[in-house]
Amino acid sequence: MSTYTPPLKDISFLLNDVIGLDRVSGLPGCEEVNAELAAQILEEAGKFAAGVLAPLNRSGDLEGAQWKDGVVTTPKGFKDAYRQYVEGGWSALAGPVEFGGQGLPHAIAIPVSEMLGSANMAFKLCPLLTNGAVDALATHATQDVKDKFLPRMVAGEWTGTMNLTEPQAGSDLALVRSKATPQADGTYKISGQKIFITYGEHDFTDNIVHLVLARIDGAPEGVKGISLFVVPKFHLNADGTPGARNDVKCVSIEHKLGIHGSPTCVMVYGDNGGATGYLVGEAHRGLEYMFVMMNAARLGVGLEGVSISERAYQHACVWARERLQGRPVVPMPGNPKTVAIVHHPDIKRMLLTMRAYTEAMRALIYWTASCLDVAERATDEKDKRMHQALVDLMIPIVKGWSTEAGIDVTSLGVQVHGGMGFIEETGAAQFYRDSRISTIYEGTTGIQANDLVGRKVGREAGQTMLALLVEMEKTAAALHASGDAGLRGVGAALTSGLKELKRATEWIVTMWSSTPGAVMAGAVPYLKLAGTVCGAWMMARSAEVAARQLAAGGGDADFLRAKLITARFYATHILPLATSLADTVTGGAEAVLAMEEAYF
Repeated sequence: MSTYTPPLKDISFLLNDVIGLDRVSGLPGCEEVNAELAAQILEEAGKFAAGVLAPLNRSGDLEGAQWKDGVVTTPKGFKDAYRQYVEGGWSALAGPVEFGGQGLPHAIAIPVSEMLGSANMAFKLCPLLTNGAVDALATHATQDVKDKFLPRMVAGEWTGTMNLTEPQAGSDLALVRSKATPQADGTYKISGQKIFITYGEHDFTDNIVHLVLARIDGAPEGVKGISLFVVPKFHLNADGTPGARNDVKCVSIEHKLGIHGSPTCVMVYGDNGGATGYLVGEAHRGLEYMFVMMNAARLGVGLEGVSISERAYQHACVWARERLQGRPVVPMPGNPKTVAIVHHPDIKRMLLTMRAYTEAMRALIYWTASCLDVAERATDEKDKRMHQALVDLMIPIVKGWSTEAGIDVTSLGVQVHGGMGFIEETGAAQFYRDSRISTIYEGTTGIQANDLVGRKVGREAGQTMLALLVEMEKTAAALHASGDAGLRGVGAALTSGLKELKRATEWIVTMWSSTPGAVMAGAVPYLKLAGTVCGAWMMARSAEVAARQLAAGGGDADFLRAKLITARFYATHILPLATSLADTVTGGAEAVLAMEEAYF
């Protein structure tokens, strides 16, 4: 069973040399952010992830969360790990300063979150949802609600959840039936059932703050009639501490394919008269408010694709170096009769595929995080709007593409192990199982893709995507002018990929208003196309920096050469997918739309 080694060198290279911390260090509230501070934080986060969380990953999967009579017990060691997480100040890392947080930018918080997820994805889901709940309340709640809940949530004393889905509704929130009845004191009585609630019940903290979508009595049908409420597990005493139990309970937890250590709960509100809830912001704007939390979660879930891929890659590398099988294809010193499988070309191909996808996803999400920092903190309104548009465009891409690629990478991790990968004891299967949910929760890949081609490309005539293409073309042009043949090859491949993405984007813009069904039929291929090409852009930027540093004689030469090799591999083995994906987008709708429902 392999251990987890935080990829601090790659993280530092991206933050300092490729994306540039200077993108955020000049923003209000980020004046003290620099390479030295980032290194200290990331090193300590890596120690916590590798030393505390990673050892619990396998045992947590085997034991799983347990439910009995409404009480959920997390796997052995999880509760103490959460205590150390809070004591280390990790819960407050990016929290609002006015409520006790450290206010650090996403560019720092995202790499920390990546390492926590690689070490123990099941554990990391609890902070992920809490951070999203903090963002939603900080943005839209009244000051009274903020004062009641945010200081303890930011401190990690209380955790947060997101309660959207109901048995009859699934992802169609227009069908939400949970009710909210106004009370004389300004609160509401909440009743209804919610499913798939991550960490809806647990033993980490003495209170849990549920964010619940419900309809106020008499509200209009559809999404316009949904409001958002804060429903704590325990009522609050006058001094703000937990008091009597609120009318909310966990009636069961799901039996799942993976992430066994994370309790996925069925929550019931109002069995005894109604759970007390506090309205967030204005009535009937709940879905709008919840999208703050949903977008934070979507970025975080996209990051899970990176986290689980990194862990699966490391695990596969250890196995490939140790597993002796087969004769060498290429002559080796000593003419050994049996070699470690890492020497076999197809194993190298699979490991390089895993590595290339992981590095491309990581870079793209880090870049998106830095755009989010600018969108939230910049003082220039034009700059804010531009970066917010980029974030809005990238959220469905990084969520959908990164999680789909994460499944592919973890599947390759099983394949590298051969037959032993199908055996639970080797550990490769857990990463595959854990990754499978990431393309489903917080909106399936299809939902992300429909959002991308509809709201983010079709409705705005591709304005943001086409502007981004112009920026990516600048990188390609710089590589074309390089004196290095390898870099020119990467630049040529990137140019080809950009042409395919532009072709598909322009087709969507042309077809959206007249035949949206045809566009939707190719939505997922378009999302994968966008991720593949944007990932290539990031790999090209990394290669350009690595080549420059090698030429200057600086940095770790082996690390930099590896960057160049991985970028070339991506350009020759992954980026060619762009052509077939673009062809599917522009010409594959007919085969989908021709099928009548009866055919299935």
